[in-house]
Amino acid sequence: MTAPPPATARAADLAQRVAAFMAEHVYPAEEVFERQLDVSSGGARWLPPPVMEELKARARRQGLWNLFLPRREFADGLSNLEYAPLCEIMGRSPIGAEPFNCSAPDTGNMETLALHATAAQKEQWLAPLLAGEIRSCFAMTEPDVASSDATNIRAEIRKVGGDYVINGRKWWTSGALDPRCRIILFMGQSDPDAPRHRRHSMILVPMATPGVKVVRHLTVFGYDDAPHGHAEVTFEDVRVPAANMLLGEGRGFEIAQSRLGPGRIHHCMRLIGVAERALETMCRRAATRTTFGRTIADHGVTRHWIAESRLEIDQARLLTLHTARLMDEQGNKAARAAIAMIKVAAPNMAQKVIDRAIQVCGGGGVSQDFHLAYAYARARALRLADGPDEVHRETIAKLELAQYLPAQRPNG
Repeated sequence: MTAPPPATARAADLAQRVAAFMAEHVYPAEEVFERQLDVSSGGARWLPPPVMEELKARARRQGLWNLFLPRREFADGLSNLEYAPLCEIMGRSPIGAEPFNCSAPDTGNMETLALHATAAQKEQWLAPLLAGEIRSCFAMTEPDVASSDATNIRAEIRKVGGDYVINGRKWWTSGALDPRCRIILFMGQSDPDAPRHRRHSMILVPMATPGVKVVRHLTVFGYDDAPHGHAEVTFEDVRVPAANMLLGEGRGFEIAQSRLGPGRIHHCMRLIGVAERALETMCRRAATRTTFGRTIADHGVTRHWIAESRLEIDQARLLTLHTARLMDEQGNKAARAAIAMIKVAAPNMAQKVIDRAIQVCGGGGVSQDFHLAYAYARARALRLADGPDEVHRETIAKLELAQYLPAQRPNG
């Protein structure tokens, strides 16, 4: 691993402690977690495995808790640059983020609440989320429109007296299947006649509200991601108090944009950890298996794959750290192009590195005995989550061309 040292002494200390916790507790718990989820051995598929609650309690006792909290909202929080190496270390395991209360979509939801919620909303929902007592989900994507353009969202939020009534159909509502999920951050259209970016609002919907129905779980290349899951959810005449509105009517697009910037870079940080672990698996397998009279590591094609993987991982890491610094120093809006670039670069890089590792591991690489098949599915899915590659490439090109197209230059 050729990562540069963490940005500060505090971040270096936390990175060392998180890495030690992962080695001592999280990696050994991966098999236990899967076994406790396995229905055939008596597990309950959609109940949180006991081992996860044990890990959370242990991490919290060690002060390794809510490490994602941004310094701009929390005095003792970390900068994006400080958090990046910690998030990468957690990302090495599919269960690595939750023990530290740093898993999606809760991190994005907690940041959203910290930025935009009222004092009462924070007390009711943010406090128990920060304590790890409940979980949350984010309902934005819809099956009936191209949700890569957030202004297409058609679910309805209608003011009726002192309440709002919600109707719509959402899917890929990650976390809605978890029985610990208590609150939904819901995005819908509140004024179809308003300007394009003022038509939508975001509102808090308690999971137990009448009319909220989880229709089914959606698999990702056959994986159900239990107990977290990705749900299709319908909302039929769901009534919530007007006090549940976030920030105000017509502010949904603004809230979504503030939420997605940090969420995107967190995904990229974790994916670098996934890719590092895949490269380690590739190298270990190549060094210990023999084909045609020599180790797999002695074949030129394998060496080429290893070299390309190291190059690509380090390039993606450096771009991620650059993006984190820009976000810290200039803000998310100023870092828009860099966020878009890393959101394209990191998932594509991870997918390629994992694919090479699968090839070196042969049949084992696509089986449940290795972490690679699931890692590949997650990396491929993240080329769609929080905006597909094509949308981010469009953003990158638009910002680049703005320097050359007179119509888009100030005072042009």
